[in-house]
Amino acid sequence: MKTLSKIALIMVVSASLVGCFNKNKPNYQFFPNMYVSPSYDTYGAYEIFPNEQSAMLPVENTIPRGFKPYELEHSYEGYQASKDILDFPIEVNEKNLTTGSQLFTLYCAVCHGDKGDGKGILVEREKFLGVPSFADQGREIVPGRVYHVQTYGLNTMGSYASQVNSEERWQIAMHVMDLKAQLNGTPGILETAAQNQNNTVQETESDVADSEETQSN
Repeated sequence: MKTLSKIALIMVVSASLVGCFNKNKPNYQFFPNMYVSPSYDTYGAYEIFPNEQSAMLPVENTIPRGFKPYELEHSYEGYQASKDILDFPIEVNEKNLTTGSQLFTLYCAVCHGDKGDGKGILVEREKFLGVPSFADQGREIVPGRVYHVQTYGLNTMGSYASQVNSEERWQIAMHVMDLKAQLNGTPGILETAAQNQNNTVQETESDVADSEETQSN
């Protein structure tokens, strides 16, 4: 009799637990905020946040992942200093030049023209006037200046830092320098880089030979 009573009690308790069970929502949540967190609008105002704004600024002196700081400031002095940057921080090769050409066509050719002659489609339609050619005399078209202008903008040209990252801006600058060489009828940037590399190798070999000769004497 006692056994039957225990079995009946177990069945009643089990039926009660199973009957109240909801597969879509747990019956008990010991830490509700871990399951159903508060929802905040991106630009909403809430007392829980500093300055009551959910869109907070990053911590000072932090650098986003993949971001490369640019030391020159958005000023006249920074613009002038950019003209002293004559080399690229990335390798001058076919891959980077091709990528720069594609990005230039996408973002720049509409004003500057596919050839860099200042005859883009917006210029031909007279939406913008006075876009100079990369080959114009007196224009200091150097890698650092092209990168700086892309980063901060200049005159009617706005900044493109939000559209293209640091490496892509250098790739575009590489293509700009190649267009300038084509307009001026001078060797392209790849040919120039190869020649500079050969000169460096020859100078190194010459220095080694002179050193060996000095030691033998």
